[in-house]
Amino acid sequence: MESGPLINRRTALAGVAALPLIGCTGMEKTAVPGVSVAEGRSLNSLALRGGRRFGSAVASTPWNADAGSFQNPAYAALVKAECGLVVPENEMKWQAMRRSPDTFDFSRMDALVAWAQSQDLDVRGHTLLWHRPQWFPDWLNDYDYGANPVQEAERLLTEHIRAVTDRYRGIITSYDVVNEAIDHDARKPIETSMSRAMGSPEAVIDLAFQVAREQLPDAQLVYNDYMSWEPQHAEHRADVLRLLEGLRKRGTPVDALGIQSHIEIFDIDPATGVGVYDDAEWRSFLDEVTGMGYRLLITEFDVKDKALPADIAVRDAKVADFTRRYFDLMLEYSDHLDDVLVWGMVDRFNWLQNFEPAARDDGLEVRAAPYDNDYQPKPMRYAIEEALRQAAA
Repeated sequence: MESGPLINRRTALAGVAALPLIGCTGMEKTAVPGVSVAEGRSLNSLALRGGRRFGSAVASTPWNADAGSFQNPAYAALVKAECGLVVPENEMKWQAMRRSPDTFDFSRMDALVAWAQSQDLDVRGHTLLWHRPQWFPDWLNDYDYGANPVQEAERLLTEHIRAVTDRYRGIITSYDVVNEAIDHDARKPIETSMSRAMGSPEAVIDLAFQVAREQLPDAQLVYNDYMSWEPQHAEHRADVLRLLEGLRKRGTPVDALGIQSHIEIFDIDPATGVGVYDDAEWRSFLDEVTGMGYRLLITEFDVKDKALPADIAVRDAKVADFTRRYFDLMLEYSDHLDDVLVWGMVDRFNWLQNFEPAARDDGLEVRAAPYDNDYQPKPMRYAIEEALRQAAA
């Protein structure tokens, strides 16, 4: 991670963070070399017909222009051509933004927001709290909460959420407030240094949403998690439902469930020739979530193609088929479904390339994204297009 200007706690909380972001980068809007998206056929324009936006994760990597970041001119132009919305891949996470208890580094996130505004792109927030110890910065895992641990933990979390939401007030109106809070072995919300200090994970989660609501009365506040439609996610779905039920019973101000949608082809169903999925159980899950009054978002879509053969044409066709099935089902919930985002637009920059167990055994790149490494649209991209078009019609 690059070093950048650190902003002390008092300065951040005082709101000096108000930024003249519009038009401050001087970047020009450009076309994607070799890619032509006809007017009215961008994925965002088709999503807008159904009352939602299409977007993608984007990074800020000032040290590297060969990345899935806006510093990469080709990647930035592709995002502009297809998207109306972006979300920071890592730039808002505590590891990037808060390297110590007393300092905030907003430099990478500020730059991403400035670029997005210069390109007329909206921005989502991800995430105010990733409630898992392995994704806490080391200082937070080892933090000494002192003689009054409840008050100190509350102060630390409240301070963080206020600093971030104050800085991007009026710019970001939808936040993944809490991300991935389930302990899959214990089948309950996960314990962290912060939850131990406050007495329970639920106390942490509730406070995060309460502070976010106090800060942003009209924003969309989202619980984000990666349960999906594969049979192996059955226990995870049940755990998330219990979490959502508890939030409703306690009156915690949560508006929506963010469904990451990293869908998986780890086995082949002979009946369909694509990945195994449980259509009925997934619909039952969505029915229960929406029945509790939650909205839905697709927040991080991509496809893990581990079980597919090496042949690119075959793989791409199967991934597109799996994608279309998923989008068709999700768009049946159009009355409840808001924005749709992929977790990156180009295969080479997708996080799955080096993430076990999703990486392929043959060492080939995962064909996870809508565009290939030459910035050419793949069958997956057209599967998404046709699903959005049909839903809008």
